[in-house]
Amino acid sequence: MTITPTGVRSVPFLDLAAQQAEVADEVLPVWQRQLTDAAFIGGAEIEAFEREYADYIGVSHVIGVSNGTDALELAYRAIGVQPGDEVIMPANTFIATAEAVSRIGAVPVFVDVDPDYLLIDPEAVDAAVTSRTRAIAPVHLFGQTAPMSSLAAIAQRHGLAVVEDAAQAQGASGFAGRAGAMGLVAATSFYPGKNLGAAGDAGAVLTGDEQIASLVRTLSAHGSRVKYVHDHIGMNARMDAIQATVLRAKLRRLERWNEARRDAAARYADLLGDIEGVRLPSVRPGNVDVWHLYVVRVADRDRVLAELTAAGVGAGIHYPTPVHLTGAYADLGGRAGQFPVAEAAAGGILSLPMFPHLTASQQERVAEVLRAAVEGGAV
Repeated sequence: MTITPTGVRSVPFLDLAAQQAEVADEVLPVWQRQLTDAAFIGGAEIEAFEREYADYIGVSHVIGVSNGTDALELAYRAIGVQPGDEVIMPANTFIATAEAVSRIGAVPVFVDVDPDYLLIDPEAVDAAVTSRTRAIAPVHLFGQTAPMSSLAAIAQRHGLAVVEDAAQAQGASGFAGRAGAMGLVAATSFYPGKNLGAAGDAGAVLTGDEQIASLVRTLSAHGSRVKYVHDHIGMNARMDAIQATVLRAKLRRLERWNEARRDAAARYADLLGDIEGVRLPSVRPGNVDVWHLYVVRVADRDRVLAELTAAGVGAGIHYPTPVHLTGAYADLGGRAGQFPVAEAAAGGILSLPMFPHLTASQQERVAEVLRAAVEGGAV
């Protein structure tokens, strides 16, 4: 596709200020009331958000917590993951998926992903199950859901729990349902850059199981259901009320914002589709993608990234090193070549600007710069 110069020179990777501006008139008066009332922990705003998000996702219980990593740990602990247990997960995820397992004293077991969508490979999961396996932790990566029907069958056959990492997929769905409502329990992050982002750190645990929900709520409040009565060794992982206020306002816009992301993804496909050397992302059949990230694959990625950055186009890499090759997990004996698909992808993936307020002119500038970088022309 021929690109007409637009006058746009710089494009941010993410524009959080536009989101905040859109919700400010709703959020600021509530924040002022919370400051006046000194209502910071618990209360009506958190209860309302939990109820509204549960209705949106289609689960019985949502427990707002401090961040996505704590949400994962609470989810793992609530299903009974113990020290020495194994949890299977994809190698190409943010370290938090594994970190939360390690904080319990359990062992993350990494597996490879499929080459088309970079989602966890069910055959690799099945092959990795041992007598110590307690759970499977699929990651709904980049905005689309993992192959949950296949994973559920594996879990049922081996008597395992499925813990969804839904941090990148608020609003996404697949054949088996909506992200966060397809496993025994799910964890999500409301880090500001997520599709549904707070004004700081926040997260949630989602489940249809009342006992799991009750235990998560207890564990997140120092193991206590009644003040100063502690039934478990818990943690301080409660959501702040001011974050719930932001999340309620943004939740009312999430479907529209996700649709804007889908429109932007379609526009990128038109703009970039004829550039030889750029592999566009694809959507797994049955998935409704919410495009948390728009990830292409290119040769000589580091040079291309440097040229985009020099031209004022924000871009990123999600993620540059598969978790089994990070220093933090060197003791597990991970080696280069162990998971060839994830490792090859890590060397070529490039995340382009993607956010609900991204304009056509900004995308044309991204395409112009990327084309020049890949084809060797002048920007």
